[in-house]
Amino acid sequence: MIFEPKIEEYLHTLVPERPPVLAEMEAYAAENNFPIIGPQVGRFLYQMAQVTEARRVLELGSGFGYSAFWFAMAMGEKGKITLTDGDQENLTRAEEYFQRAGLKSRFKFRVGDALETARSLDKRFDIILNDIDKEAYPDTIEVAAARLHKGGLFITDNVLWSGRVCDETQDAATRGVVEFTRRLFDDPRFFTTIVPLRDGLAVAVRV
Repeated sequence: MIFEPKIEEYLHTLVPERPPVLAEMEAYAAENNFPIIGPQVGRFLYQMAQVTEARRVLELGSGFGYSAFWFAMAMGEKGKITLTDGDQENLTRAEEYFQRAGLKSRFKFRVGDALETARSLDKRFDIILNDIDKEAYPDTIEVAAARLHKGGLFITDNVLWSGRVCDETQDAATRGVVEFTRRLFDDPRFFTTIVPLRDGLAVAVRV
């Protein structure tokens, strides 16, 4: 995390209780050391979906559906969310959570490589969330540029990467994050900022 522990704890205390199924998902992630965006970023995604009046979301790397749950709460029955993950078990678990929570958005579950799946789609989206393997981050820019509406949001998690982006010696994952971020800021098709929330979010508007 980027914040000092005291700040992180303070921010955590501000987040209201989540719906029971969402809290169950958080407990599952903690017990199984499964990375999720967490409730602070979840609330940010909820806000972005609301303020942009998003109706169609594509997730590049959905895990077991934690981020999609937040989008679905924001969009309700008007929402259409495409989830991608390489593990069928994750998407099956996501579907079970959504059903038990009574979420009204329509979901499409795609098993396989997220980028290959995205390239096969001919639809345009209001929001694309990127949370795939960090080495592949740079390849997501072209995908997002081609599949976002003008004014759509391209949101990417972990762009501060627990501070490792500042290390002199970097592994492949860190180099992927750094290259992605620099290319995204330099890309005239996007207007990009970094929100230093949790592990850092890049928020880019398709212009």
